[in-house]
Amino acid sequence: MTTGKNGITYAEAGVDIDAGNDLVERIKPAAKRTNRPGVMSGLGGFGALFDLKAAGYSDPVLVAATDGVGTKLRIAIDTGNVDGVGIDLVAMCVNDLVCQGAEPLFFLDYFATGKLETEQAARIIEGIAEGCAQSGSALIGGETAEMPGMYPAGDFDLAGFAVGAMERGTALPEGVTQGDVLLGLASNGVHSNGYSLVRKLVQISGLGWDDACPWAEGTLGAALLTPTRLYVKQALAAVRAGGVHALAHITGGGLTENLPRVFPEGLGAEVDLDAWTLPPVFAWLAEVGGMAEAEMLKTFNCGIGMVVVVAADQADALVALLTEAGETVSRIGVITEGQGVAYKGALK
Repeated sequence: MTTGKNGITYAEAGVDIDAGNDLVERIKPAAKRTNRPGVMSGLGGFGALFDLKAAGYSDPVLVAATDGVGTKLRIAIDTGNVDGVGIDLVAMCVNDLVCQGAEPLFFLDYFATGKLETEQAARIIEGIAEGCAQSGSALIGGETAEMPGMYPAGDFDLAGFAVGAMERGTALPEGVTQGDVLLGLASNGVHSNGYSLVRKLVQISGLGWDDACPWAEGTLGAALLTPTRLYVKQALAAVRAGGVHALAHITGGGLTENLPRVFPEGLGAEVDLDAWTLPPVFAWLAEVGGMAEAEMLKTFNCGIGMVVVVAADQADALVALLTEAGETVSRIGVITEGQGVAYKGALK
């Protein structure tokens, strides 16, 4: 190959391969601490290997889930507070995956940006590793894409991919029947859904991200960036204890849209809104926007991040188990004849 006349490099086009290599070295310790039985390879290969037999499965069915963080990233970018969005990314994937009755085994991330800033990227991926550690899944691979011209300076996007397994014949939902009890596990805020509306409501309020939070200590931006809760280990413990017929992750669409995803034909649910207290963040959002209760219930989690559908005669034991695991558990309703979700009481 002849020597080029202008000597231009890839870095001069906006892509810094050395920065990417530095990032891989920086995040290797974070990825290593997520190792679990079944992991066969480290970061850096063309693909990641995982041994299901070494993970303890004899006749496994694989379950996969993918998701992102959504426009919550806009707040993280604008405030520079990016440490928790990696946890959000993992949570949005593995909290869905566990609803099928599967154990998350490994996770891969996709991080795309206009210009790779190693420190920012490392903080994000270290958050992903933290989410993996909390959910028992291994961070075994990913992709960092530096794409000048595709993203404005400082912007980035995230996608996550979780793969889990269960033994054949153990998939959920299974056995949901009239009279089953709905156990609601508390959320710790908005999680990672509805942030286009959240940002609109903040704009209406006239507050900035650095202003004092109206319902808690610290800034408004920091409060709204509270990472999504991970329910994996607690949910799997409940499933293994017996009596769990279904799990519903309460994400975009709220209780109204997510609960029916686990109902068999001909069954619905009655939910008692007096069974738990609406967290202050949602009360503030509702007040700023003048939002109707029905709109709140089909947009936000409203304080319930996961619903566990359980046999009535196992409900007390499962409440005790989940409470001991650190969950705030509310009996929020029952499975009924009909379809959809009917509400009684009021959010307050």
